[in-house]
Amino acid sequence: MTEFLSQMNWTAFLAAMLIVELTPGPNMGWLATLSAQYGRKIGLTAVLGVALGLALQIVAAATGLSTVINSFPVAYQFIRWAGVVFMLYLAWEAFSDSGISSPVKGLSSKGFLRGFIANVLNPKALVFYIAVVGQFATPSIGSLWWQILILGSIHLLVATVIHIAIVMTASSFGGAFEKWRKSLWARLIFSVSLIAIAIWIAVTTA
Repeated sequence: MTEFLSQMNWTAFLAAMLIVELTPGPNMGWLATLSAQYGRKIGLTAVLGVALGLALQIVAAATGLSTVINSFPVAYQFIRWAGVVFMLYLAWEAFSDSGISSPVKGLSSKGFLRGFIANVLNPKALVFYIAVVGQFATPSIGSLWWQILILGSIHLLVATVIHIAIVMTASSFGGAFEKWRKSLWARLIFSVSLIAIAIWIAVTTA
């Protein structure tokens, strides 16, 4: 554990997680729309559903990645490049985001269930934890599963804080927040940042 904490590039990891979560995308758009329409209480219950769905994805990634790497060493290179490609995909998604959000109607329980189901069944979330978060784990210093659990939990904390901020902002300044989310400059800045992360992953994990 001590070796992992000392060798971990926390600055790069936290910067990557922040950029990913601040990038306008489906989760952000849905939470913003839900909160602007129905208020912060319903928005916060949706955040709870999102967090629970992602937590289960972290467990699945931690157990699955460690098994694959231990059984098939060549899988590391595949996962490495999958992480690069996935970050480039997120960059394209951020740039081309039309700003259209899924309509959500009903009470807070539906917000919770929608957030939970959309994330626990989202294959992109699992790929993210395996191919992106997994890049920061180091097989040579210990079991991958607990490294992924730690890193995934930190990402989940970052994501939840940002999601709560989105709910609070959108419930108070819905129109202005949505205008920022759809703006070309915001999408361009975050897409370029994601491309930079993809290049960084490709270079540092070689």
